[in-house]
Amino acid sequence: MFIIDHFKAPPSPFEPPTLVYRFFTSPTRLLAQTLYRFILLLRGSAIPKPPGSSPIRIVCISDTHTHKPNYLPPADVLIHAGDLANAGTVAEIQDQIDWLSSLPHEHKIVIAGNHDSFCDPRSRPKSDVGKQLNWRDIHYLQHSSTTLTFPKQANRTLQFYGAPQIPQCGGEDFAFQYRRSDDAWSGTIPPETDVLVTHTPPRHHLDLPAGLGCDFLLKEVWKVRPKLHVFGHVHAGYGQESVFWDEAQKAYERVCAKGGKGIIRDVAAASAWVNLARLALYGVLGVLWTRVWGGDGSDSLMVNAALMYRSSGKLGNNPQLVEI
Repeated sequence: MFIIDHFKAPPSPFEPPTLVYRFFTSPTRLLAQTLYRFILLLRGSAIPKPPGSSPIRIVCISDTHTHKPNYLPPADVLIHAGDLANAGTVAEIQDQIDWLSSLPHEHKIVIAGNHDSFCDPRSRPKSDVGKQLNWRDIHYLQHSSTTLTFPKQANRTLQFYGAPQIPQCGGEDFAFQYRRSDDAWSGTIPPETDVLVTHTPPRHHLDLPAGLGCDFLLKEVWKVRPKLHVFGHVHAGYGQESVFWDEAQKAYERVCAKGGKGIIRDVAAASAWVNLARLALYGVLGVLWTRVWGGDGSDSLMVNAALMYRSSGKLGNNPQLVEI
């Protein structure tokens, strides 16, 4: 029974599949993901600390779902990437706002998620029609930007852009949904954005092997290339990932996009093996570029900041601290 369970699909696409299931579903995608992780490990951080000035500290959280972590590290900026609530009522969201506002972080950036139903008029609970939220000292971003200045860091500035929309995954009570086939992202993110905050991940990055993120968001992020991209939504995708906008990443994303058709068709796909070879070749060149020649500093860090542990209903992941 234990062995059979390893061949089964996960009970939900938002739960991580077993290694055995991943292999028999798409061995080339599993190989690409393993090789890609190894390359990233060798390359190190995509955003080294700036020379000559103190770094800006940013603590990233998401998907608290009415819960409050016992501890958040001190930082210059606190980012919450959505899903403050469960039912999405004014009472739930306001309670989270009041808690966030009480924290000592000088700047707070918040966006909504699909569970924050009140924030989207299409999903707003009928019992909350006519009510309002008091965002206090919080910068609430909904398809909007804000620029912050940091005097202690030589008056450096960062532009933050936030957007809540996600590919459809629930009923009418879920907020900010769009059909997966619809492009809700092209041309929406200002090109000067330093820190991007979305609720959904871009596809193939910290969104589980099933690729629950958004293709159109990934294309848009390729254009903008923010220093930092913070998101949540896929709880089991929690973690950090350096992103290097190069041929190795292109090859990795191509393999992931075309995989998943079963072991026979997957192995027989010549294009997958060509892209795996390109991933290996350009991955080695990328390691040399970063470690030997120093890189060019135009890369990014992606953070899935979900505090909710998988589908447990409990907080189990730690807040993530980033310095840029």
